[in-house]
This record gives sequence, C-alpha cells and structure tokens, in this order.
Amino acid sequence: SLSTRHCPWKMNQLPPKSPVASPVSESTNSRVEALDNLSMDSFWLEVENIKQSAEAEQEECSLADVKTQEEGEAEAEWLQDAGLSELLGEPGSDKDNLVLLSTLTKTQAAAVQRRLDTYSRSRRRKNKHPVRDVRDIFGVVSSEDTAAEKEESSTDPLWHNLRTSNTQRKTQDYSCTVRNPGKEEVFNMDVAYSEQAAVLLKGSFLSESRKLKDGNALTRFKIPKGRLGVTRIGDLSAQDMKKIPTLALIELTALCDILGFELKRNKAAKLKTTEKRLFGVPLNTLLENDQKLLPNTKVPLLLQALLSCLEKRGLETEGILRVSGSQTRIKSLEQKLERDFYSGLFRWDEVHQNDVSGLLKRFIRELPAPLLTAEYLPAFAAVQNIPDLKQRLQALNLLILILPEPNRNTLKALLEFLSKVVARENNNKMNLWNVSTVMAPNLFMHKGLPNKIPEGKEKQLAEGAADVVRMMIHYQDLLWTVSSFLVAQVRKLNESNSRRYQFCDRRIKNLLRKIHADKDKVEKNQGEPSKIVKVHASLLLKDSLEVHLNNATRVADVLRQFQKNLCQNGWNIVNTVNLLKCNNSVECTNLLLYEVGGNIGEHCLDPDTYLLDLYHINPHAEWIIKQNPSYPRMF
Repeated sequence: SLSTRHCPWKMNQLPPKSPVASPVSESTNSRVEALDNLSMDSFWLEVENIKQSAEAEQEECSLADVKTQEEGEAEAEWLQDAGLSELLGEPGSDKDNLVLLSTLTKTQAAAVQRRLDTYSRSRRRKNKHPVRDVRDIFGVVSSEDTAAEKEESSTDPLWHNLRTSNTQRKTQDYSCTVRNPGKEEVFNMDVAYSEQAAVLLKGSFLSESRKLKDGNALTRFKIPKGRLGVTRIGDLSAQDMKKIPTLALIELTALCDILGFELKRNKAAKLKTTEKRLFGVPLNTLLENDQKLLPNTKVPLLLQALLSCLEKRGLETEGILRVSGSQTRIKSLEQKLERDFYSGLFRWDEVHQNDVSGLLKRFIRELPAPLLTAEYLPAFAAVQNIPDLKQRLQALNLLILILPEPNRNTLKALLEFLSKVVARENNNKMNLWNVSTVMAPNLFMHKGLPNKIPEGKEKQLAEGAADVVRMMIHYQDLLWTVSSFLVAQVRKLNESNSRRYQFCDRRIKNLLRKIHADKDKVEKNQGEPSKIVKVHASLLLKDSLEVHLNNATRVADVLRQFQKNLCQNGWNIVNTVNLLKCNNSVECTNLLLYEVGGNIGEHCLDPDTYLLDLYHINPHAEWIIKQNPSYPRMF
C-alpha cells in the first residue's frame, strides 16, 4: 500500500447514515468484487507517478475529503447556494424565494424544510437571534395553526417514509448494480429523480434488479423522447442555464435524503495566486486570457492544444495515458509552454506522445481547485456508494449540472477525448477500465485538500473512484442532458418572475401542498387541435414562413418545409454565406429552430419536438430559424 507520509491515498466519501452503512458497504463491495477481473495496477501505478512528481517538487498530495463544519453551518451554506438565503433572515426578495419554492416537487420541498429546521435548531442552541421563520413571509400564524402543522407533518406519508426509510433498507435488497446488462433500459427524465426514488422506496421494482455478473457489461440507457423532445446542455440560453444549478442542487439533496445519504460539501477553496500563465492557473483566469485572443473560447486553449496533439498522433500509441513520460522532460516542456505557447513558437511535432499525455494529466492536477470543484468533489466520489446504477447516473447527471460552466465544458472536452482513446482500444490496448483507472487519481487527488480515510478502505474507494470515471466516460451523452422536469421548473420560474407572482397563503406547507395537489392532476391540454403560426429567419430571410401546425407537426418537418420553400420559391435571401450549399440545395441539418421568449430565454429545439404541444406550453414565444453554429460557413 501507498505510504501516507508523502502522498496519502485519501478519498472523499459521502457517508451513509449509520443505519444503512452495512448494506451500502456490502453492495459496493459486491460491485467491485464483480470487477475483480479488471486490474487496478494502472491506478496504483498512476498514484505512484503522482507521488514521485510531488516529491520532486517537495509538495504534498492527497485525496480530498470533507472538512468538519459546525452544526447549522452546512445548512446555512446550502440554503444560500439553493437561492433561499432570505429564509435565513438575510436581506433579499421574499418574492424571489417564493417563486422558487412554488416550482418545487414534494420531495424537493421536504429537503428544503429539513435543512431549514436543522438550521433553526442550531441557532436556538447557540442562543443567537432567532432566524426568520419561513411562515413570517406569509404573515403571523396562530398557535392552533402551528399545532396543526406539527400534526400534519407527523402524519404526512412522505415524511413518514423518509423517517422509516433507513429501517426499511435493512431488509430490502439494494445490492443491484446493473439491471439487464447488455439490454436497453428506459432512463426517465420527465419525473424528478427524487420522486422516482420515493416510489422505489416502497419496493415496487426492487425484485427486478440483478447483480452485476460481467464487469464489462454496462446497461444501455435510452432517454424516451416526450412530445417536447430532449434538451441537452448548450440548448438553453445562458440566463436559463444559470437557474439550473440551484434547481439541480435542491433535487440532488432531495434524492440523497430519499436514498439515506447525507450530502456533505467542502467549503470553496481560496485560490493561491501564481505567476504562471498556464499551469496552476484557475480555469476562469485561463479562459479570460484566452478569450482576449479568441472570443467565445469555452475550453482553455492549452487543453485544446494538448488534446489535439494527442488525437493526431497519440490515439494509436500503445499504453497512451498509462505509460508515463519522463518527469524531467515533462517539467522542461511545461516551462517551454509557459514561455512559448501564446507566441506560437512551441513545436508540438517534436514532443513525445507519452510526454504530452503526462502534460495533460499534470495540467488537470495542477489546477488550483479540482476540476470537479472543491465543493463537490466529495459528492462525486460518494456516488460509488449508491447501489443502483440508474440512481448513480441520476446523481452524476445532477452533479454535472451543478458544476460551474468552465469546469463542465473542460470536463466534457476531456471525456470526449477519453472516449476516442477507448474507441482505439484494439491498437492502443487501453480499454474503458484502463483509461478510468489511470484518470481517476488525476481527477480525485488534489494537494490542496488533505485528509485521511479509515485504514483498509483504500482498495474499495480506489475502485469506486475508477468506476465513477468509467460512468462519466461511458454515459457522457446521458449525463450532459437537462432533465425535462428541470426545464419545466425553469419555465415556471420565468413565468412567475415575469408577472411577479403574488402569494397570499400564510403557511408554506399549505402553499406547497396546494401547488403539488394541482401538479398531481393529469394536465389535459384544452388547446386548439391545430394552429397557424409564423416562423422567422431574420438572419437568413426578409420573409417569414407561415406554418400550419397539427398534432403531428415536428421541428424537423418545419425545417424541411423551410428548405423546400427556400429552394423553390426564390425567397429573398439576406445572406447566402450563412447557408451551406450542397447540390444546389440547402442542407436541412445546417439549420436549427429556436424557441425564444415567453417562459423561456432561448431554447434550441430537438428535431423531434411536436410544435403544437410546445405552442400550448409557451404560446407567447417566437420561433426563429438559425444556422447550426457547429457547421462550417462558406466564405
């Protein structure tokens, strides 16, 4: 095992609550035992390489862990990050808090109430000025109301399930990791994950689960496309995406509550300043500098250069990423890059590919804060403790959405490259597990967040970390999807903000109960069976396209109609440069339809979106055809 004197093997852990510690440990062990044919040698070799690199520079490295916080401190930070700081008695807008609360599901509302209660108790114990009661927002509540609320909360079935979930979990089989390996399984994004978990808690579907028998068999998941299609990260405007992390944090917390896990987070790390320009520089600073040279840069130019070099010359190299380059050469190359990268004088064709892969891993490790962020690195590591694969992916999906945009974009670029490495497995001898074991230490070990873990847990936690990386690589398309229930919550936020939603209910639980009673009813759309609308393409045409919508009209149909009219009717084209010509026709795949305004900022629509359904949900939006930014322009 690795010595803890220089580079202790330390792993973040989201410890389950004590009643479920045993079942979770057993299920995690069963999963990694099923992977016993997959070697961890690459993992420990990589840890040793990191150790040697740190020793050469007289630095300590470790795996990040959770720092202990005083009672109530974590809850206060959580409420602030969840956009509910006003509930702590801080200056703010009551209406903003109420608008957010009005969008929450039952399990999400329960998560908020639970943290507010814990914070209130801690303040009372410390004899500090009492926090503002959440009911104050609605006015004074009588003692009879308060007593009635206590009685209601004690008999509420959801609260009862949450309190008894740990007891139930002792007797139920939660050891499943993969259901129907090799088969395709539905991944529901229409219903909040925590609500799905609450249903599973009753044991309705546990009998269908099976233990993983083949370490290489990963379940294929399919996101069923509803009438409104699927939304990917990048399809929403920046202003709408800013609302997603708050909602995702509340949902992740609610999910962990249902599963019996305590969601702990590190405090945000204070970043040290550095005189360097590339290595050891915060992502935000790197991007600010890069955007001065190349506007709209979303991934650091150095990382793009490293990945491009490896894609051109390293994908076929046997043992790429695993076989370490020379530490001396890598350090020398880092110094040359600091000096020559931005001037364009650095000669990539003279660098050995194993040294480039060493530079890539060094770039990730040297970030002042972990790529997965100091705050959420413990949560990423703790995903391994969730026994069910689908629920692990649900948690990962929410964590990806919580990440700051620079971290999320950088992580995606890295994962896309790692997928390309795995795709060349026959030549480079690096399969998915090999790549995961090599990259896990670089993502989960960080010199700035030292702490210890219980002795004897190194193997289990190491395999768990590698398994998390494996899931991120293999399921990245699914993980970079914005769930339909989150998009619906964003719409509700926008609607409420636009009309400054007025609340008159005096009690938050009654308010939430009334809101969600309405949500539980099946919404039957009473809109027209057909509609004629106008679709604009102002950047391409002076004219607009009149479209007759019925229940079968999809986005793809409108784009085809637009293409046909453009080619046959001789419309007045504003800028032909923006249209990609192919056999004297406009490629339909070069065009996208956007929903703009109403209860959404801007939303790039899935080609399979049914437009009449969308119209009924957002009748005040404009629909605008634009060029696909990923396609080349003709000049």
